[in-house]
Amino acid sequence: MKTKWLVWAGWGLSVALVAGCGRKEEPAPAPREAPPAAAVAELKVLATSDLRDITPLEDMVLKATGVKLKLQFGGTMESTEAVLTGNAKADVAWFANAKYLLSDAQGQSRVKLQDKIMLSPMAVGVSESAAKKLGWDTPDAAAKVTWKEITEAARTGKLNYALSNPATSNQGFMALMGVVAAASGKSEAMSAADVDRGAIAAFLKGYKLPGDNSTYLSEQFIAQQGVRVNAFINYESWLLSLNQSGKLREKLVLVYPHEGVSTADYPLMLLNDARREDYQKVVAYLKSEPAQLWLARQTLRRPIVPEVAAKVADVLPQQGMRVELPFSPDRALADGLIAAYLNEFRRPIASTFVLDTSGSMEREGRRGQLVQAIQYVAGADESLTGRIAKLTNRERLWLQPFADRPYGLVNFEVPAGSASARGVQLQADSEAKQKVLADVRDFADKLRMTGGTALYDAVLQSLEHMVEEKKKNPDYQYSVVAFTDGENNQGRSLEQFKRDYAALPEDVRGIPVFMVLFGEANEKALKDLVTVTGGRVFDARRTPLYSVFKDIRAYQ
Repeated sequence: MKTKWLVWAGWGLSVALVAGCGRKEEPAPAPREAPPAAAVAELKVLATSDLRDITPLEDMVLKATGVKLKLQFGGTMESTEAVLTGNAKADVAWFANAKYLLSDAQGQSRVKLQDKIMLSPMAVGVSESAAKKLGWDTPDAAAKVTWKEITEAARTGKLNYALSNPATSNQGFMALMGVVAAASGKSEAMSAADVDRGAIAAFLKGYKLPGDNSTYLSEQFIAQQGVRVNAFINYESWLLSLNQSGKLREKLVLVYPHEGVSTADYPLMLLNDARREDYQKVVAYLKSEPAQLWLARQTLRRPIVPEVAAKVADVLPQQGMRVELPFSPDRALADGLIAAYLNEFRRPIASTFVLDTSGSMEREGRRGQLVQAIQYVAGADESLTGRIAKLTNRERLWLQPFADRPYGLVNFEVPAGSASARGVQLQADSEAKQKVLADVRDFADKLRMTGGTALYDAVLQSLEHMVEEKKKNPDYQYSVVAFTDGENNQGRSLEQFKRDYAALPEDVRGIPVFMVLFGEANEKALKDLVTVTGGRVFDARRTPLYSVFKDIRAYQ
């Protein structure tokens, strides 16, 4: 049961970065002068990445309390696992939401105290023109919109949205839970058997722009608003920030589903009881009026202190807070819901891994890293993040090695599982799936490294291959992931790649290309390439390649 919980805990939390673009600058409060250096005590804080915008608090807290905050940021899944296993190496943890962590006996034993600091409810940001067509464009109308209406709009193609991956993020998971809770009519006592499978399938028909990082999703949403997507489901603070950024083609109307939402309450959690006094000083300052006002105006998150909330009515919508959707204690519901999303309901994945097998890959254990990464995604990693990253039912995978030229393209197809007749449940891998996973691991074992680096030829050939594949299987979600440790020195140049890429069909140019940077690869060139292809560069020079590989899976 403990292993199952680890997977469930990771699913429930997000990896969303809250941008500061367009937000009003609030002068920092002016607390008393900092104490002498000898009196300063460092408090190590493990914070999830969505809190990067509160970095100025380090100086503010020091001046007010004499406690020096040391913020260290990480992905939510890794951070949650670190707390659960006791490997956090921090005195305090600060997450967007700790419902899942604190519902587990192991998590409760790690957290000595917790205080909620600020609030940001989930919302559906709908482009003004789409909201008008749906009749949701006035405050009164928006206030009455239900999860059922949102689901119906998605089913009929009227609502096409961006959303963080429900398997790895709090936003995505709670959006899915909202749909399920509304369809069942019994959110508080709901079990895995109560899940309306039809409601999930209908809601996910509108899921057009996936990702695991709100910064990436926002960039893609800005580029594709009105073309591919007309809505963005995220925290209120993020959507308000986008509206203020001036980058959208049209502003978003914020809809807070009538039945209720999940709210991030940003608990500050004490892990090291020896630092209780310093922790309490920090909490007292963060909940003081000057700090609460600064947080509200600078980060667009709501004050946790009711008396302060009225003072920021000029920047925060009055209608934002809704009934909090209760979280069901049934672990089988969470496990089954996410497993069903990954293996049954989401658009199946079709991706090509473009693998550098040039001679330089023999250096510094790089071949071993690449083989390990492929084997992990093929089921060899039983950790929290490894289980989420594993190849899923109905997935189609091509492995495209390259050196002086691309060669030896191999296709693997993971079979579909048996769908539940009612509700959702975990299912063991079938023998057929286990064989496909074993074949992928065997292929990785046999990779040999020699020759030069024809990176752009390999990426372009993979995209050209996708032209034919999309014609045959248009309902798949396509992506290309390329790994290289060196600069391109064979075949096309970057400029020639751009020219040939521009000649590809428009729908193929919509396929994201993710690049993994390690070794001596040219960072500037790879970033230039993903700017053209709409992907992202992942840096594996300071992080194990298999960890980066897991991160990429959340974008697919």
